[in-house]
Amino acid sequence: MQLTFLGTGSAMPTGDRMQTGLLVEDGERGLLVDCGSGVLHTLARTDVGYEGVDTVLLTHHHLDHVSDLLPLLKARWLAGEEHLTVVGPTGTGGLVTDLLEVHEYLQDRVDLTLRDVDVGHFEVAGFGVDAIETRHSMPGLAYNFDGELAFSADTEAFEGMGEFADGCEVLVHDCSFPDEVDVSNHPTPTQLGESLADAEIEELYLTHLYPHTDGKHREMQDAIEAHFDGHVAFARDGLVVDTE
Repeated sequence: MQLTFLGTGSAMPTGDRMQTGLLVEDGERGLLVDCGSGVLHTLARTDVGYEGVDTVLLTHHHLDHVSDLLPLLKARWLAGEEHLTVVGPTGTGGLVTDLLEVHEYLQDRVDLTLRDVDVGHFEVAGFGVDAIETRHSMPGLAYNFDGELAFSADTEAFEGMGEFADGCEVLVHDCSFPDEVDVSNHPTPTQLGESLADAEIEELYLTHLYPHTDGKHREMQDAIEAHFDGHVAFARDGLVVDTE
């Protein structure tokens, strides 16, 4: 399985990181996870391009995770692609339908499939996916892909995430702020490290980075590594990670 980070930033742009987006590929299977602002551009730089990804899986509906959805639909239409599937938590179908009411000229341009999913197991784009609820200001889901790769989405740290991702080679986790920022709905590094202390995960990639993390990477890694034994790294736009 191959993971490409398309966007590793947050709702506060820095100019260096797009908003959230991941490209997950395995052979002929390909899936876009979240589609925040700028993700369409970084997707276009990959070998698969926006023409080659016809399924989007959303973690939740905050703007920095969905704002490139209709630009993606329009780009695929203009490129002659005929299909797009959008999957996500309860309300995903209604979200896309409402967006198309605002941008009426995009209606019926592609064969659009909308699907809401919930906690548990489901299949999408050929991947077997398990989902658990996140702890955020909006309902959302974290995903585990075929037991190899897990993505926390936006969430506070909680012990259940370690259990959920246990045995995965890679966990991609929200780490929006350094320890000195008093924050809810996202984890601090120490909270994250403590929540993963008992999990067997080879590599932890930190993402959804606010500007507050600039210059703080080493101390954030140290705080996590005080509790978590796996390799800890900061994700960056364009980074490609292969799982075995």
